[in-house]
Amino acid sequence: MAEAVDAVTMDKLKARASYVGAAINVLQTLIKIGFGILGQSAALIADGIHSLSDLLSDLLVIIAVRLGSREADLDHPYGHRRYETIATVILGFSLIGIGGAIVWSVMQRMADTEHLPVPNMLSLGVATLSILINEWLYQYTKRIAKKTRSKLLLANAWHQRSDAISSLVVLFGIGAVMMGYPLADGIAAVVVALMVAKIGLNLVFESIKELVDTSLPPALVADIRTAIHAIDGVEGIHLLRTRQMGEDALIDAHIVVDPRITVSEGHMIGDIVRDDLIRRFDDVMDVLVHVDPEDDQGLLDCSRPLSRGDVKKLLDRYLADFKSAIEDFRIHYLDGQIEVEVILPFALSQQPQQLQKIRTQCKLMCMKVKKIDNVFVFFKV
Repeated sequence: MAEAVDAVTMDKLKARASYVGAAINVLQTLIKIGFGILGQSAALIADGIHSLSDLLSDLLVIIAVRLGSREADLDHPYGHRRYETIATVILGFSLIGIGGAIVWSVMQRMADTEHLPVPNMLSLGVATLSILINEWLYQYTKRIAKKTRSKLLLANAWHQRSDAISSLVVLFGIGAVMMGYPLADGIAAVVVALMVAKIGLNLVFESIKELVDTSLPPALVADIRTAIHAIDGVEGIHLLRTRQMGEDALIDAHIVVDPRITVSEGHMIGDIVRDDLIRRFDDVMDVLVHVDPEDDQGLLDCSRPLSRGDVKKLLDRYLADFKSAIEDFRIHYLDGQIEVEVILPFALSQQPQQLQKIRTQCKLMCMKVKKIDNVFVFFKV
């Protein structure tokens, strides 16, 4: 389980990682292209252009984090985290593009082996330094990505590692050419390019799944379901929906409670479910809990039920002689039927004739009104 980090700290960490990456990539771009020209290394110049693409991705991350960290508003009540998801898709496609560009460049060079770059020790040293810097940058960014649970930052970390791999290809290629294997550079570059493109594809597919509200992983959903069942007062779950938004998860849960409890108790149980899930699962940002008195998923009766006003009119008609004595009544909508609980003064329970008349009228109401299954009479002490 990831270390708990508040939203403000998470945004600051993501911004810091992006600024550090941007600063390093500015330096690398200038060094690679500059020494590539001085050392007459076309591969190092191309690697410098790759670092420039990393710089552009860092700028994209900075913009996306700033947009995604904005508070929820009227038009975006769930917040703006999906800006980061969209940026992750763009980064994924950029990795695919980089992989394709490397393959195309290698094929062009392999078609004309006479014009392969001439090995240069200066270029070899710059490529080695680039590998070390980019691997450190990858590990640093990846660590913050895991701490903040940011897919966008993780995508950018892999983008930075692709730069390290690109420099490794340059290093291997220059070394292999120096050892008399001019085609080794091209073969290694193609393999690495395919790896980079595969990472890009994974990022694109995962982000698209998030954009179309794909559910959380089955194991995590099972843990969430178990946690809800363990809460006192929850008798069942007949609907559980989950989705991802950036590094956050959203849950919609329909829980079943005892149909005889009060509205306030049912509401309290729903609040406990919400608070417990947010506390136990780091990714869960919000939970919408719908409280049901029964599992009504299979009920097909779409007719309009009797409202409280309708039931009051029926009680006034069938219990007309006791209209002024009715202190309160409660309605239960269960199994497609209605149960009514009528509260009368305790004194009426001591009058057998009146009590018999009440029972008769209640039975008559049930016979005449098909939607009412039972009428229960209670006396207030």
